[in-house]
Amino acid sequence: MLNKIEYTTDLAEKFQSRKAKVSKEVTQAVEQIIENIRENGDKALFEYAEKFDGFKANAENLTVTQAEFNAGLAQIDADYLRILRRAKTQIEEFHQHQLGNSWGIYKENGVIMGQIVRPLERVALYVPGGTAAYPSTVIMNAVPALLAGVKNLFIITPVKSDGKVNPNILAAAEVCGIKTIYKVGGAQAVAAAAYGTASIPKADKIVGPGNIFVATAKKLCYGTVDIDMIAGPSEVLVIADEAANPKYVAADLMAQAEHDKLASAILVTSSDTLVSAVNQELERQVVQLEREEIIRSSISNYGGAIVVSTLAEAFDVSNQLAPEHLEVLTAEPLAKLPLIKNAGSIFLGEYTPEPLGDYMSGTNHVLPTGGTAKFYSGLGVYDFIKYSSYSYYPRDILAIFKDDVMAFAKSEGLTGHANSIGVRFDEEDNK
Repeated sequence: MLNKIEYTTDLAEKFQSRKAKVSKEVTQAVEQIIENIRENGDKALFEYAEKFDGFKANAENLTVTQAEFNAGLAQIDADYLRILRRAKTQIEEFHQHQLGNSWGIYKENGVIMGQIVRPLERVALYVPGGTAAYPSTVIMNAVPALLAGVKNLFIITPVKSDGKVNPNILAAAEVCGIKTIYKVGGAQAVAAAAYGTASIPKADKIVGPGNIFVATAKKLCYGTVDIDMIAGPSEVLVIADEAANPKYVAADLMAQAEHDKLASAILVTSSDTLVSAVNQELERQVVQLEREEIIRSSISNYGGAIVVSTLAEAFDVSNQLAPEHLEVLTAEPLAKLPLIKNAGSIFLGEYTPEPLGDYMSGTNHVLPTGGTAKFYSGLGVYDFIKYSSYSYYPRDILAIFKDDVMAFAKSEGLTGHANSIGVRFDEEDNK
């Protein structure tokens, strides 16, 4: 199952370009939806809800009522709520260290400068509905936003004709204290949150995963509203030495491969023996898993084993690929941390498998894919805050800088800028 491959620039290109191609038809369809929402607001929103989801939405039934919350939560096992709360606590513990602070400089000459940190005011969290409902997505996106101080956080999620939101989503929302949930999804929900309608307020940012229509809508609405990222198919790269347990390596590769047929699972090792052992484990374990077909397809098309001469070379390969998830299954894994330059999230040691990070370790699972970990970071508190700088200069201190500022402005042909400084020192103003 796990074919041996060589690391080449072609492999890097294949690894980093697995995003589903957006056809012109999809783009045009989403553009039309966005424009319709902009022009017709709720009327268009309700029409799309009925057209695509079979839900006859209106201003009265668009939001989840307290009675609907209660009915959904009644279906949730108490132990599952405990698990959700535990996950939230773990995520809070990690993310609270990302909080930014306002600061100020007070100089002896009277100059005051600083930076104010403020949260975004309103954030929309897109959550896929139906069978693809992921309550972990709610917690991963909501916790950093709440820690940042976002006061208005609401969920947009599609429903079926019965108008019922998946109970697991309701449970995750309850745990996070989110009270407002709009029963609408797709590109139309993104457009509504980006531009605002009579029923859905305009958001400052939209976060959360979705299908190709949702992703395209987020991309097209970016600039009008901020977004988290355009995520591609999931991926894991495992660096393992000859002592690594092949059972664990195989299980971890399949954990990512089962996401979809575009997922990538790559082993980088200096041991041919390990590759053979991992292949045996893959064949033994895969037949026990529900998504066997998807796993075989993704590993065959976008996975493989890269055999290198040394572990140092393995980390070089990893840094070039910049994987979303990187597992280090080697002796003294913590000592290898300085070798890692590019990775969305790093899992060190055989008892820190990637699925732990998906749910419970505390780190965020919203991560850059397709090599973008070279310049993007995983979702965090910093994605929900903004920074405003401020300064105060007394007149006598401005006088020290005025000639240089005016000369600088004139060198750029901006005489209005120079005049703005100069008029403050006209003789009549000094009388």
